[in-house]
Amino acid sequence: MRASNTGRAAPTVSGVGQTLGVREIHVIGIGAGDPDQLTLQAVRALRSTDVFFVLDKGEVKSDLTRLRRDMLDAHIPEGTEYRVVEARDPERDRRAGGTAYSPAVGDWRSARADIYERLIAEELGEGQRGAFLVWGDPALYDSTIGILEEVLERGAVDFSYDVVPGISSVSALVARHRTGLNRVARPVQITTGRRLAEGFPEGVDDVVVMLDAHQTFRKYADQDIDIYWGAYIGTPDEILESGPIAEAAPRIERLRAEARERKGWIMDTYLLRRHPKES
Repeated sequence: MRASNTGRAAPTVSGVGQTLGVREIHVIGIGAGDPDQLTLQAVRALRSTDVFFVLDKGEVKSDLTRLRRDMLDAHIPEGTEYRVVEARDPERDRRAGGTAYSPAVGDWRSARADIYERLIAEELGEGQRGAFLVWGDPALYDSTIGILEEVLERGAVDFSYDVVPGISSVSALVARHRTGLNRVARPVQITTGRRLAEGFPEGVDDVVVMLDAHQTFRKYADQDIDIYWGAYIGTPDEILESGPIAEAAPRIERLRAEARERKGWIMDTYLLRRHPKES
């Protein structure tokens, strides 16, 4: 764990005053990567924070840490005082599948809770505000809220927290493709690649897929479905591709492989839009 100083004082965020002597935590959604996509509420939260907690995912993903620091530089006035404290993110067993998947995720979240508990107890003084900067929206496919609840349930350290929503990769994806999530009078479903592999959701023609390391969309290349795909959305490395799956899938596979080879990691998501059969 390492800490660095940069500068900062602490105004009030969202009109809520700070209780004397109580540690407070902001869970701040920072969007998909573009500093210009932070909300005004997120900027106020950044400027009210004394200590930022960042989990370092290692050298391969060091640019994720750099992007967080770029956001602080972009939105916090020069000369203010704050600290950035980094800790190494625990590894998750990504080989676990089937019935072992949920327990593996639970173990990883508990390991993260150990780190969060230590960071808050050791690095955040009473009456100070800390913050976790969460990619996208903390309420959409993110574990930070649940982990903080686990820390509170343990009872070793006491704090209050609030959640600042952010622009998710889902919202950024459809905006960049100049489309919408759903069509008139039709639902949309958000799921994972693991679930999509089990079959296309029933009763839904618009499906957003996240956390798909195996390019499951290829399974549906013989169906009348369009794909709207994006990787590193909101960053200078952003890649977009769209079209009928049969035509777009080979292009996406190539772009994805090249990007992963170049950067060592990839974050992508996509929307599948099935064309209803004519009666």
